[in-house]
Amino acid sequence: MIEITEWLLATLVLFAGTVVQGSIGFGVALIGAPILYWIDPGWVPGPMLVVGMALPLAMLIRERQSLDVVGIRWAIPGQLTGAALAAFVLARVDETHVSLIFGGLVLLAVVLSVVAGAPKPTGRRLLLGGSLSGFMATATSIGGPPLALAYQGVSGARLRASMSAVFVVGAIGSLSGLAIIGRFGVDELLLGLSLLPGVAAGFWVSNYTARLLDRRWLRGAILSVSAVAGLAAVVQSLW
Repeated sequence: MIEITEWLLATLVLFAGTVVQGSIGFGVALIGAPILYWIDPGWVPGPMLVVGMALPLAMLIRERQSLDVVGIRWAIPGQLTGAALAAFVLARVDETHVSLIFGGLVLLAVVLSVVAGAPKPTGRRLLLGGSLSGFMATATSIGGPPLALAYQGVSGARLRASMSAVFVVGAIGSLSGLAIIGRFGVDELLLGLSLLPGVAAGFWVSNYTARLLDRRWLRGAILSVSAVAGLAAVVQSLW
């Protein structure tokens, strides 16, 4: 049974995470999942994944005219492949080693982006970014940075719409998998739905913050949040 104080804290956390993701394309899992797990492990992963499907779906509807249809045809297969590969690797390798390696790779990608500039989101880069995203989402619950780094050179609306489309597909796959193994049912669905008021409020605020970041600071925000995600994965593995 979730207490009202826990629900209020979880709602506040997801409000903040939604403002971030609604503005730059990712971030709600990075901010929300660790704190929600600390509040009560029952919030993760099922209820958190309900948010992870509902929020990107709302963002996709909002930014649908900017969707990179060609790009997501590369990114979605990559993400699904990465998720399957992660399941295979995690069965044989210590999770802490995986987090350390991929956290380090994200930090390296951030450094290279700062030095070399924003790369063009070619099909090959989006396939790689989607694969790393799927792998990291499965291994560490932090899947946004690799794909965001691949898309950092495009407009804010195109980045948010395209990443959201990939996240919706990924969340459906993850929820289906959890349901098959008995870890997602009516109770988890209701918990996830109870978090949506905070998500809705954060999404409304992001209508304004997204436009503000698009003018000048979007790429800097992507690099900063990606660096935090990489550091979090490294610290998690070392801790």
